Amino acid sequence: MVSSPYAHDIEPRLLRAFVSVADELHFTRAAARLYVAQQALSRDIRRLERELGAELFVRTTRQVSLTPDGERLLPYARRVLAACDELADAFRPGSRALLVDVNSPGLAHSRVLERARELAPEQELMARYESGLTGAAAQILAGRLDVSFGRYGGLEPATRARLASQFVRYEPMAVVLPADHPLAERETVPLAALAGESVYAGAGNDRTPEWTGLAARLFAGRGIAIAPPAPMAVGKEEFQRIMAKLRTPVLAVVDFPPMPGSVLRPLVDPVPLSPVSLVWRKGLRHPGLDALRAAATEIGAREGWLERPKDAWLPEGEPGVPPTAAA
Repeated sequence: MVSSPYAHDIEPRLLRAFVSVADELHFTRAAARLYVAQQALSRDIRRLERELGAELFVRTTRQVSLTPDGERLLPYARRVLAACDELADAFRPGSRALLVDVNSPGLAHSRVLERARELAPEQELMARYESGLTGAAAQILAGRLDVSFGRYGGLEPATRARLASQFVRYEPMAVVLPADHPLAERETVPLAALAGESVYAGAGNDRTPEWTGLAARLFAGRGIAIAPPAPMAVGKEEFQRIMAKLRTPVLAVVDFPPMPGSVLRPLVDPVPLSPVSLVWRKGLRHPGLDALRAAATEIGAREGWLERPKDAWLPEGEPGVPPTAAA
């Protein structure tokens, strides 16, 4: 036989066929072990022999035995197949931790994560805090993050095309006010009462343009300005310090964690809603992702996350939002 120049591209399937015959020294039993037809197994062995340029078995009507070249190949084949199996195990769905961005500590997304951990206790779901979906989406597409929450429709179309999503909540929006702000005495704040105010909505933060864009659509025609960029604050303490220094109302959601020296007031007339989706890379398979999706559905059904107030406001034509939800 003449050795093929493509012998270095031997398919693991051919080596698996060879090892099975070498173990059984019987083509019929080896074919049954691999759940293939005996003709297909014999064809694979002949192809492997052609690619290696060597006879691997001595076949008679009574027995099958390894040739010297077959004996030489066997330990190499076992090592290659063991490496292939190790590689497959390393990338088996659920074999690694799932990295879940919940945006910021204290938001409702953390409750979805906690419930998912209860539904899939054998899986490792690790929390991350990216603070904005645009920044998180870049991390997802780079393979450094798996899942995030946020306004899917606020992402660039090219980014959305590479992601999958599940709509999980209409999240009511709110405003964070200095404790001594004139509007802080109210239990709720009508949007019209913010006319003339400059409200911080993440302007200048390259990780959260989807939030700034939502604010721009909400404030349009209402006399509410978006506050200019503030220094990038990392962590609750820094955010609190910067906001206390600037004394600027902050656009938030009703689950925003409390901060000393400020009050959180739901917005009304209308009730603005932030459309929140669970977002992940297309093609991702992981039991932890299945648990997150189930947890979001369960909590959403129990707490009415998919229900809208009669006087709700939503960005018109928002991608990723159920069609009946457009306002």
